[in-house]
Amino acid sequence: MSSDPIIILHAILLIVWDIFKAWWWLPFPFIVYKPLKYLYLWYIQNDFWIKIKWIFLEIKVPKEIDRPLKAMEQVISNFWVMYDPPDFKEEWIEGKFLLTLSLEIVGVDGKVHFYIRIPENLRKVFESAVYSQYPEVEIEQVEDYTKNVPQDTPNKNWDMWACSFKMFKPDCYPIKTYADFFEPSQETKEEKRIDPLSVLAEGMSRLKPGEQLWLQLLLRPVSNNEVPWVSEGKAIVNKLVKRPSDAPGPGKSITGEAWRTLIYGPYPSFEETKKEQSLIPPEMMLTPGEKEIVRGIENKIGKNGFLSTMRMIYLGRNEVFFKANLRLILNFSVGLSTQNLNGLKPFQTTKIVPPSPFRDLRVYAKKRDIFKKYIRRLPPYYPNTSRSQGHVFILNAEEVATIFHFPGKVGAPSAGLGRIEAKKSAAPPDLPVG
Repeated sequence: MSSDPIIILHAILLIVWDIFKAWWWLPFPFIVYKPLKYLYLWYIQNDFWIKIKWIFLEIKVPKEIDRPLKAMEQVISNFWVMYDPPDFKEEWIEGKFLLTLSLEIVGVDGKVHFYIRIPENLRKVFESAVYSQYPEVEIEQVEDYTKNVPQDTPNKNWDMWACSFKMFKPDCYPIKTYADFFEPSQETKEEKRIDPLSVLAEGMSRLKPGEQLWLQLLLRPVSNNEVPWVSEGKAIVNKLVKRPSDAPGPGKSITGEAWRTLIYGPYPSFEETKKEQSLIPPEMMLTPGEKEIVRGIENKIGKNGFLSTMRMIYLGRNEVFFKANLRLILNFSVGLSTQNLNGLKPFQTTKIVPPSPFRDLRVYAKKRDIFKKYIRRLPPYYPNTSRSQGHVFILNAEEVATIFHFPGKVGAPSAGLGRIEAKKSAAPPDLPVG
């Protein structure tokens, strides 16, 4: 047999080629499985999506609202009734999936509006949830406000800036909520409350004709089985308070520990002495900041959660478009953030820092992408909805109520809030008819 390396290599390649020709199909199903699964689900889910009839409800607030923000938290908690995960047949044959609702605060020409976008068949459920806590508001079905601007925005007459939001820390850490916006006082009247929406409402009320600012919060009920955010929170709390765990440490099995004790005997007695000397519970040794973190995490994971996507768009005619108004977006997110817990910050903005190749074209493409996904109420990276990219996060009912609620006139005295003087109601049933 020849020992020429070239001949040997040629023979090996022939063998590899023969194996490949005979068995090339074997890894093929494993390679195409995920792409085909994705395309199939996208097709049947899109067919299910287009059959849903969505409606817009505008909520008009009265001149005075004396209800605490806890009432809005109860309204949001009732929205969790949408949680109805599909079974195997519904998901893989009918294409059903958990639907989202959209809570939106919109400033148009200096006027502030509150909208809810929901499936039509859930209208009575949502109206009942709102009226149960705010019987004085008015709810009416309206057209989608996004249709009142050119659908090809940005164009030669209209410009825009937009961003999505993400959290600083893991989902189990809470943002600043309405419970943190109270001034020290013996009273609980609205005069002593700092409304977290006041800065946004005031900014929206100062918009000129031709200017608009949109805030969109997409919500979908989520459970710990789907996203283990509650388990993650409990693990962090246990680590902070140094709670002992009955489970063996990493890399140690119960059987291995039993054999180790049988052969080498129990652990040295100095460990037991050390434990006896620690008379103060670990919980009492936490710093004030650590106690606040533990309290915040436990409060958040104790309430229903929503998988959330939040974005804002500022747009307007070229003659009135004023980039300094972007500070309204930043001020709003900063007001909900704390250093030791969590917060929201803009990302995936329409800004591209120069120098950058094809900068104008890329900026235009980003603006169009966010605009289209906003008006269709889609996640930022749709159809790739993987949570690993950080574009969705979990808010509980208290956090959602902090972002979306109906501010009172004292807490948010902005003239742009279109308040109704009195709620319209039907005539009494015993009214005599002449």
